Amino acid sequence: MLSLHGLCCTSWLVIAAAVVSAQKTFNQRPGLKTECLGNVMRLTADKLLASGSQLEIEAVNGSKVVPLTPALAAKCGYSVESDPWGNAKFSASLLSCFIQNQGDHVFDIRLRLRLFGNKVSEEDVTEVTHSCEFKQWASREILCERNFMEISVNRLPPEISLLEQMQDTNGDSLTQVPTSIHNIWKMVFYTPKEKPMMLRDVEKAGYGVKTTPTRLVVRSPYNMADTYTQNVDGVQMEVLSVTTYFKRGWSVTLIDTTAACPTGGLLFTDNIITWYMPRYIPTVMDQEHRILELYMGINGKRLDPAHMNAMGYTLSLTDSHIIISLPVGGPDGYYKVSYEYHTTYSIEPMLELLWKEGMSDVTRYKVHYPITTPPKPQPPQITDNTVAELGFFNMLLGTFLHDVELINITSSTGVMTLAEANVRGFNVQQHGFSNGSKAFTIQVPFSDPVVLKATTTYTLPLIFGLVILPEYTPFSHPALLEITVQDVTPPTVRGNCDDENFYVTVTYGNQGKNFNVMVGGKDLFTDLYAEYSVHENATHLSMTVPFLANEVTFELAHQSSIRARLHALLWDPVNNWHLKNFSLACSFPLTMTECFSNGTMTALAVKVESASRMNPSQLTLNDPSCKPTFSNGRFAYFYFDASSCGTTRTFYDDVMMYQNEISVGGRNSIALKDAVQPDYHMVVSCYYMLNDTQMVTFFTNPRRHEPFAESGVGKLHVRMRLAKDSSYNTFYMEDDYPVVKYLTAPLYFEVDLIQSTDPRLELVLENCWATVDGDSTMSWDLIVNGCENPDDSHRTTFQPVAFGELIQYPLHTKRFEVKMFTFVKDDMVLRDQIFVNCEAVICDIKQPDAICRGQCLSQNVGTNTKGMSQMLSSHF
Repeated sequence: MLSLHGLCCTSWLVIAAAVVSAQKTFNQRPGLKTECLGNVMRLTADKLLASGSQLEIEAVNGSKVVPLTPALAAKCGYSVESDPWGNAKFSASLLSCFIQNQGDHVFDIRLRLRLFGNKVSEEDVTEVTHSCEFKQWASREILCERNFMEISVNRLPPEISLLEQMQDTNGDSLTQVPTSIHNIWKMVFYTPKEKPMMLRDVEKAGYGVKTTPTRLVVRSPYNMADTYTQNVDGVQMEVLSVTTYFKRGWSVTLIDTTAACPTGGLLFTDNIITWYMPRYIPTVMDQEHRILELYMGINGKRLDPAHMNAMGYTLSLTDSHIIISLPVGGPDGYYKVSYEYHTTYSIEPMLELLWKEGMSDVTRYKVHYPITTPPKPQPPQITDNTVAELGFFNMLLGTFLHDVELINITSSTGVMTLAEANVRGFNVQQHGFSNGSKAFTIQVPFSDPVVLKATTTYTLPLIFGLVILPEYTPFSHPALLEITVQDVTPPTVRGNCDDENFYVTVTYGNQGKNFNVMVGGKDLFTDLYAEYSVHENATHLSMTVPFLANEVTFELAHQSSIRARLHALLWDPVNNWHLKNFSLACSFPLTMTECFSNGTMTALAVKVESASRMNPSQLTLNDPSCKPTFSNGRFAYFYFDASSCGTTRTFYDDVMMYQNEISVGGRNSIALKDAVQPDYHMVVSCYYMLNDTQMVTFFTNPRRHEPFAESGVGKLHVRMRLAKDSSYNTFYMEDDYPVVKYLTAPLYFEVDLIQSTDPRLELVLENCWATVDGDSTMSWDLIVNGCENPDDSHRTTFQPVAFGELIQYPLHTKRFEVKMFTFVKDDMVLRDQIFVNCEAVICDIKQPDAICRGQCLSQNVGTNTKGMSQMLSSHF
């Protein structure tokens, strides 16, 4: 409250600075807040209009529900507003329609908030019941809201007022006093010419007229036909002036009501809003009036001097004006973007003052005055952060307010959404800041077709398409970036082949190794370095890739060779740019069919690129029961007699031909010949001479010794790993050991033969056991003779191994599960590390013997094998 001591020498009527009010709220839900602010009730709804929702407010009048349309709201004393964030602000005069009035002291309001199209449901209805208590009514109350003017005066003669005080405890109704709504004869509006109307015509024209137990209320929306404007000390005011005639019997009572509300008086600079109000308004004030109280507020709430000073607000008086100044950009208001990125700032200050005329008449004058600054052009800014050495344009677009969204980007090749631009190779990202503003970064590689190149100069023309929410008002902003770069020597790739391998060399160029190498769709990480014999230095990288490697694609298979292709890609993982594509195709010798003199035949079927969806395991010979002896994701190997599996025999002069066919499901099957499993055929032929003479030499001299086979020398690599879970997709690394596990927790072990592509080999686990810290004196058997230990109460479980991306040869891998346990010595539980050891046997599947007959074939299988054995160990 602004102190007015010293402005006048006459005595003042003392009025309490604080308005006493009480409130009671029911059915409150999160996000809703109701307040009693003097002669106004205010409801705020937190972001109810966000996310495409639409709010409708209805008044509950007894058993009826009345939708508050804009016209009805202005007529009945309600107003509603929402900001760009979706926060809704609803105000109601305590003298508005549909409010339950208890003796002009207690006011009960019931509202329904109906929310359409929100995320919770198609229609969400919330009922709010609120009660306000207000007794400090002035003789005259003038309320200027954002959409209506309201004036109320005490309508009871002094004797009636005295009677009300004497009969208050009896609760007698005083609605039939001479000035009740039932006694209105006519109303005369002054424009300033006189215009009489009957009550029904007044209400039909859109005005509100009401009587309460003690007051007459007249309300008018702005810009009505029966109001007029008046310039008061340079401030435009809209005036409502009406006389109400009450007739009862032979007597007529006249009550004059006049309200004047500001529609101008604003002065704007870049930093300050100044609101001028006339100190003296002739239509509603006597020239000898005395100001009793003066307040400033925001959003209907009075502010104390400390708050005003902290916010930079000022309230002052001159001889002719009341002046309020507000800084542009303060936290009590908000910015909004308009067309072509002009910004406005909105805030709603309040002015409230009380003055006295004569001996007892007091007027309360309250103005809620929404202010929006004129649009100020603030076009978007483009900041060029491009560094030529990085190989891409890098720009910053912004900053913007929260209600601006980037929708698309137009280039020389067309219009792209942000998602399409990112898929194309752009890098478009939004960045939010603590003050609610945002900006966008856009990165475009020099190699993109939208970039125009002239010698060493690169030019990027773009147009950004943006919209303003929530109206979705579109606008655009162009950008033109240009940079001159030094000549860049890109990386190169070359290669050649021999009978077994691809040889590839990558030369880095003058930018160094700023890229990754991908071979056959798989990144060349360190786990492939040994397999591909990778060597690299500061200038180049070389590798040797076997033609049977998984990353090699088979193009075409012949009887004695196969054509294979290796694809390599150099790419930038930061920007996902493809720098260089390289493809090399060569033919390699490979025997596809073998014919043996004992009448047996072998055939190797290869999955080629043109039959990429073919499953080799579903291939058969003419007889569908003759399936591959071995198969994986790329090969199917058949071993059969010439007199079986539907093999045909044909004679040609001195030649006999045996012929069979490899296909999906056999010669006569059509079950699998569909779009998922393509048709596949491979003819297998063997030729034998019918008439042939062979020279045989026979010596009778005895042998000096029995014949024997020479031993070959080679290396087979077997490893043992501990998986992190039952999927066997991830494994503990060397640095992870020792691994800590709780008792009975499952341990997943895998033993596999690596660096071998021989489909005739199978790895079999013969024996596995656990020891303490390598101490063999304390051990426990896990697998015995290829089977789980029968004496173990928690038996080892073998897990199946199927062909997949990580398993090319299932017979080369064995997996088993063990429950975690510990050793006990002298009734003491040992907490030492436990080591798991395994003996593995490598078997020839064509000559199975003893343990090589399969994992856990029999509990009585011995340990003599014809395979090769290795021992492995792991600790945890």
